This record gives sequence, structure tokens and C-alpha cells, in this order.
Amino acid sequence: MASDPISVVLAAPVASPPPPIGKPWALPPTGLAVFYGRPETPRLFHYFLPRLLAEGKQVLCLDGANRFDPLLIARLARQRGIAAAEFNRRIRVARAFTCFQLTELLVRVPRFLEKFAADALIVTALPDLYFDEDVRDRDAAVSFRHALDALRALAPLPLGVAVFSDATSHGGPRRAMFTQLTAQATELWRFALDAENGKLRLIGEEGGGRLQVTGGR
Repeated sequence: MASDPISVVLAAPVASPPPPIGKPWALPPTGLAVFYGRPETPRLFHYFLPRLLAEGKQVLCLDGANRFDPLLIARLARQRGIAAAEFNRRIRVARAFTCFQLTELLVRVPRFLEKFAADALIVTALPDLYFDEDVRDRDAAVSFRHALDALRALAPLPLGVAVFSDATSHGGPRRAMFTQLTAQATELWRFALDAENGKLRLIGEEGGGRLQVTGGR
């Protein structure tokens, strides 16, 4: 069977592990889940989409990492015997290229939901975009606080929010933003390679403790 575009990328050695085999990964129906642990984390959200879309859910994606792949979405639809147009009808994507744009998109989510009743919100490159050295520390910090406030305002809504971040690959004082984000999360998940078979695993964490392991077998 031919590999999908992401599978081809993930098949590369070391830096890009193979996709998991087994039960599809799932996003929480409510609350804030943060996914991290691998450099390719911002594009791994694609593997959560088939289950959502097969259940008839609608997805709003704020793509700060510019990783959304419409060709992959079309392939996933074909593999499931569903017209690509039907998958596309259930997904809305807004891209951000600066931290200020991502903050503004997060602030506007309630207005987006008035026109597109999403069941899940996916955000990539939070807080990665706020590490831009061309943005002054104070400006980045203020913008990030507004982003956290916007996420907090979504908590009462019947909306599952998932952040896919590569923040832990970065050093410097701004990495503390990731700690602030995870402190606000209801779930924390780490992608890791299985030492025995090299497959990608998803490990649930809370205060450094393991909650659940899925993917790879």
C-alpha cells in the first residue's frame, strides 16, 4: 500500500519516526490538551483528523506552523471512501505567520464558531511562534499572555482544544512559556519513540507521571 505524504516524511531515519500502528489517536471532547515531545509534533495532528471526521465532527485549525497538508486530507478521504469535498467541508484552516497573528486568531475563535460550529480546535506552534528573536521579549510575553487568556475563555464551551507544539526543542528564557501553557492544560501528552521497535508512542503525563500509553505495538 502506498504511503501517504506524512508517512513518507516520517519514514526518514531518526529525526522523523514512522507513524504509529493500531487504534487511531483521539482528541478529548472538551478541555485543553497539549501535545509535544518531537520536532515533527506540529504536523502529527493530521493523524487525529480521520477519527474526528469519520464521526461527523467539524474541525477548526489555527496553523501557526504552516503544516496543514490538503493533499494528505484528500488521500485520507479516498482511503475511507469519502469524497474529499466532504472532508474539506468539515475543516476550516486559518494560518498565522507571526505570534501576533496567532494571538488574534485565538481571540477571534468565538466569532469563528458563530459561523462554523466546530467540535474541535487544533492549534499548532503555540508557543513556538512566540520564540521569534525579531520580536522583543516584552512584546512576545504580552502577546502570549493574551493568547493564554483567549484559551482560558474557551474552557466553558463544548469544544475540545488541542495544541501541537515543538517548544521543547528550543532553548532560552522564552521556553518558560511552554510551562505556562501546560499549567493551563487539562491533559498533557508526549510523543516518543519506542526503544524496542522504533514506533511512535503517545504517553500521557501529569506532573511527570505516566497516565497512558498508546500507539506502537
